[in-house]
Amino acid sequence: MLKVLQAYDRALITEIETDDASALERKLQAADRVFKDRGSWLPPHARVAILRRLAGLMEARRDPLALQIAREGGKPLPDAIVETTRAIDGVHNAADELRNFAGREIPMGLTAASEGRWAFTTREPIGVVAAISAFNHPLNLIVHQVAPAIAAGCPVIVKPALTTPLSCLEFVALVHEAGLPEAWCQTLITEDNQLAEKLATDPRIAFLSFIGSAKVGWSLRSKVAPGTRVALEHGGAAPAIVDRSADLEKVIEPIVKGGFYHAGQVCVSTQRLFVHADIADDVTQRLVARVERLRTADPVLKDTEVGPLILPREADRVTDWIEEAVAGGARLAIGAARLSETTLQPAVLLDPAPDAKISTMEVFGPVIAVYSYNDLNEAIAQANSLPTAFQASVFAQDIDVAMRAAHHLDASAVMINEPTAFRTDWMPFAGRKQSGYGTGGIPYTMRDMTQEKMILMRRE
Repeated sequence: MLKVLQAYDRALITEIETDDASALERKLQAADRVFKDRGSWLPPHARVAILRRLAGLMEARRDPLALQIAREGGKPLPDAIVETTRAIDGVHNAADELRNFAGREIPMGLTAASEGRWAFTTREPIGVVAAISAFNHPLNLIVHQVAPAIAAGCPVIVKPALTTPLSCLEFVALVHEAGLPEAWCQTLITEDNQLAEKLATDPRIAFLSFIGSAKVGWSLRSKVAPGTRVALEHGGAAPAIVDRSADLEKVIEPIVKGGFYHAGQVCVSTQRLFVHADIADDVTQRLVARVERLRTADPVLKDTEVGPLILPREADRVTDWIEEAVAGGARLAIGAARLSETTLQPAVLLDPAPDAKISTMEVFGPVIAVYSYNDLNEAIAQANSLPTAFQASVFAQDIDVAMRAAHHLDASAVMINEPTAFRTDWMPFAGRKQSGYGTGGIPYTMRDMTQEKMILMRRE
């Protein structure tokens, strides 16, 4: 049995049964069987209807779903409500995308050999999807992996994070209630990493969607069966540059939101803040004053802004990183107090050493490191210096500075006067270098979960 605990106070929520190797084999066989039976494939209108009913069922349970996210995952309730709303919209997004999900005509008659022929492509589901998910958005990440599979017509087996399985289990139950047969959407609950690897690398899996640590994701990619498509979503130490032309009245809130949303447990959380030396003191004072006002408390309270880290060992690790940075010369401007077994006061560090963990690795905790710079090229070089790259920000009123930074920052997305953590669920979302592989976002995932088939025929 797996014990599911509240992230904030480690109180027991419930215990759930786990799956063993024989259960995984049954589920793989069921998924493989329904996919191979082309007569059982659901037509697009049936998939649209299921997704619409699913969104309606989720809408009716919006508040309980949000409370569950807050309890098992530790996300503050106001943010958990936003996550639930996004998840519902994501299901609609997958259904909407089917309206334009089509093949294309292949030109013929361009050579004598192709004259008198007509060719076009159709889109077919790629096969069985294995989805391994993360804790930090326990409902919306599942939606990003499962809803595209349903829309594309792929059977899917989804493994949620061990710390946050309840949101996934309820979502999949609602999927079945909406009318999708069980074999087309199944869960795998296991504490056995080898069993999870077996799911990912089984030759019956055609597409692996993995959200989690880079070490695990890249290892799985090296082991998948030949022909398996892979999408990896990891993280990084997202940089934000604040130019001296920035409107300081409008900078602090997006920086704080970008750095401390869900206690920094976001793959594109603002971690490294590069501030022009002319305004560094002013920005630091404003940032510290705003962080001091953040309400860090039980996530189920309606006015909580920052909640806990997911596990006590994560709070231990973040504390160690802060202490290492201070020992190496950084100044702790505010924060880092241990408020509970899993909860830390949001912290701001000034000028950590370039080789400190906080400067080089993803902290995945409530910490922003501030560095001053004199030359924009210097700030861009520092921002680009890591083997990870995802989203970045630049704050500037000078359009030349903003566009220069946007052009030269090594990132899949550069936000101008917006936080690094900005995301809508239909936009492309992709890590570069060690931060990921492939492109997320519901329309992009749907395309990756299908393959084109060309059909050619004589016109006469």
